[in-house]
Amino acid sequence: MSHDPTLNAGDIARLAGVGRAAVSNWRRRHEDFPVPIGGTANQPLFSLPQVEEWLRRYGKSYQVSLGDRAWQRLKTAGDLRLGQAVAQAGALLTSEESDLEPEQAELVSELAERHGALTAYEFLVERYLEAHSRQLSVTRDDVAELMVTLVGDARTVLDPACGVGTLLLHAATGDGRRLLGQELSESSASIAATRLRLRGADATITSGDAMRHDAFAGEPADAVVCDPPFNERAWGYEELVGDPRWAYGLPPRGEPELAWVQHCLTHVRPGGLVAILMPPAAASRKAGRRIRANLLRAGALRAVVALPGSDLWLLRRPAAGRRPPSDVLILDATADPSVVEPAWRAYLRDGAGQAVRIIDLLADEVDMTPARHQRREDLGRAFAETRDRFLAAAATPPDLKVLEQPLDQPATTVGDLIKEGLVSVSQAPPRMAVGDGELPVLTADDVATGSPPSGRATSQRGLVAVQPGDVVASYSSVRVISDGGGVLGPQLTLYRVDARRLDPDFLAGFLRAAGSRATTGSSRFDVRRTRLPRIPLKEQRAYGEAFRQLATLEDALRETSELGQTLIRLGLDGLTDGHLHPQS
Repeated sequence: MSHDPTLNAGDIARLAGVGRAAVSNWRRRHEDFPVPIGGTANQPLFSLPQVEEWLRRYGKSYQVSLGDRAWQRLKTAGDLRLGQAVAQAGALLTSEESDLEPEQAELVSELAERHGALTAYEFLVERYLEAHSRQLSVTRDDVAELMVTLVGDARTVLDPACGVGTLLLHAATGDGRRLLGQELSESSASIAATRLRLRGADATITSGDAMRHDAFAGEPADAVVCDPPFNERAWGYEELVGDPRWAYGLPPRGEPELAWVQHCLTHVRPGGLVAILMPPAAASRKAGRRIRANLLRAGALRAVVALPGSDLWLLRRPAAGRRPPSDVLILDATADPSVVEPAWRAYLRDGAGQAVRIIDLLADEVDMTPARHQRREDLGRAFAETRDRFLAAAATPPDLKVLEQPLDQPATTVGDLIKEGLVSVSQAPPRMAVGDGELPVLTADDVATGSPPSGRATSQRGLVAVQPGDVVASYSSVRVISDGGGVLGPQLTLYRVDARRLDPDFLAGFLRAAGSRATTGSSRFDVRRTRLPRIPLKEQRAYGEAFRQLATLEDALRETSELGQTLIRLGLDGLTDGHLHPQS
């Protein structure tokens, strides 16, 4: 068996700067393309040295960074032990005993010396999560940030199913907050501990089954945040039938999430808050009705919020002598999660917002599905506002003249424009870590949707500030930046033009057209070979205006598609339950 570092098709595409389709074409069209040395038929693995040799032989440019070499060497541990290898890399970077092979340790150490231990380790963790995306469930960063924000300024925060530490990373505020975590997977727990340690957090992370072997029993926290495993039938029903944690009822065998809810409640002090992600069905399933009712009667369940893909339950452990609330906040925030925090603060302050009377829920099926409880005035207003936005989002295509024969114009290339000083090209530092920090980062998703910078990063050498008029391109999108602000993120290329001689929208339009034609090509798309006419600035601006109108049309189509789906849902709900009525 070969011990070469291995790559999958996605790794090869990233290495050569092409799409996965191009790699598939290479394998199909070239008989001498390296044969797989491992993996499966659907996920084959190739030898890195063999792939490098093949790329050189065919003159295809590629770059294997130090980070990629370190990662590929770690992957020689095999899929089953990859998590352990990443955990051992963390032990090495935190000066603990490590079982890494000498070559693995050398590359990881060199990566840390060049980019810093934190950046190096976050790069390896990112690659690990990409490789095991189907096996590892990671809380979305925006949801994690929301959950931590909603539990407030707790001094001690526990996550009893912490995974690789995503929620606790967002809670690591650097102000002396104590963090506690438990995770079933020993390697994931070790990774989480290293990520927190490299940030200087006061954290205690243990491995083990929190349901059967609670590492923090009798150690109350000020707040608990949790994204538990969904639909896990082997959670310990038989062994834990008489467990004192089930103060609100024995969780049914098929409702492990209700076991996690009660586990979390036992771990906060009286008055402490719990933020836990739940499957949407948990708000209405018949099997969990009695526990939901008991949580409401006791005043423990305070809010159910619908988010994209899951529900967020907010609970407060009842304190002796306090009267339970008469209302619970039920909110559908799937379209706009930014409404959650102000609605929660208003509810805690004076019971305002989309509160539903608990007595009404208890008299019914204790169905707390947020879409079912949207108030009449809110649904009607939402329908009217969405309809207005849908109509206002319309855009018209540019008025283009149709020619009988294509124009024969003198041409140049992007490479020539770079040589002449009309365009400069920049990229983010190699293996830039994006996750948290004080700097806003423009990401590939932001470029695709025209959104402001949504990522965060810490200050480091080589960052590229984004300015108005910059042309920013990813593998699939090209956009002219209008507002600027933030720094350039990974997987992006920035083209800054001399605006006295070159129109940025003109350049962006030709880059985008060339990129879209090359997405299914079998060779690497070379941006510098992109051809564009050599014409005066005035004519460039006319082209640029047409390209800009097409980009506006594309954004409008995307927006109207999303608004249209929301409009249909609101209209169906309103017409069928009496909140809306046809016009006479």
